Amino acid sequence: MPPIPPLFSLDVEPRGTVICIQPSPKIYLLTFQSPPDNRMTPAFNKTLLLALDVIDHRFPKGVVVTTSAISKFYSNGLDYETVLKTKGFFDDSLYPLWRRLLTYPMPTVALINGHAFAAGLMTAMMHDYRIMNPHRGYLCLNELDFGAYLKPPMASIFRQKLPRPDTYRTMVLESKRFNALEALKEGIVDGLGGWDETKSLVEEVALTKRADSGVYGTLKAEMWKETVALLDTGEAGEREENAMRAGHDHGRRERVRAGVEEWERTCKTGQAKL
Repeated sequence: MPPIPPLFSLDVEPRGTVICIQPSPKIYLLTFQSPPDNRMTPAFNKTLLLALDVIDHRFPKGVVVTTSAISKFYSNGLDYETVLKTKGFFDDSLYPLWRRLLTYPMPTVALINGHAFAAGLMTAMMHDYRIMNPHRGYLCLNELDFGAYLKPPMASIFRQKLPRPDTYRTMVLESKRFNALEALKEGIVDGLGGWDETKSLVEEVALTKRADSGVYGTLKAEMWKETVALLDTGEAGEREENAMRAGHDHGRRERVRAGVEEWERTCKTGQAKL
């Protein structure tokens, strides 16, 4: 693609950018970079959200494509040290970005140029369509490997968007790294390629016209209402759910303990057999 003057450019602290160009009529290409691997920090999330808002409020309706200027990574997920020390990270930073993408009033396409791991893959899933580089990168939920659990909206988006439960199982419980061909076969992505293939998708599905009626975002909010609701209730809803689950788990453990102890007592009297 020849150099195209940017429509606007935003800084991501400390040394990143989000740049918007219009390579074709009504197609807005947002290219982000936040070295070394596009971790989803508060600054990154805030800036990408602002870029989406600028397009929505200052330019004609069309299609938004996101991609990375760092060839190896689309996004490597969260920076957990930053998450732990940032009060309200999910409710005030990550979830607003995800909700905006999920219900955006124009079509969105994630052009996954490299690795998309954990929250980076989740962010791609918040888009309407995904095109993946066939020569570089893996898609992976690796929370199992480092002992992190999936928050409710993180799990929900895959449950709603993946076409097959066994793909969901493999992704979550085996931490499988999907290459491009596997990701296409399993329905995680919609196509393989780069900018040319992304543009072809936009043209074939007439995506530049889809937002014209004004209901595109509303329709998506209804389609993905489970995930939207979980993003809206946020950490408070998760705490309530966890409290209920803890109560159920305690009751279950007590029933299991009582059953095992009763079996042990009957074993001692010679009445029980396996």
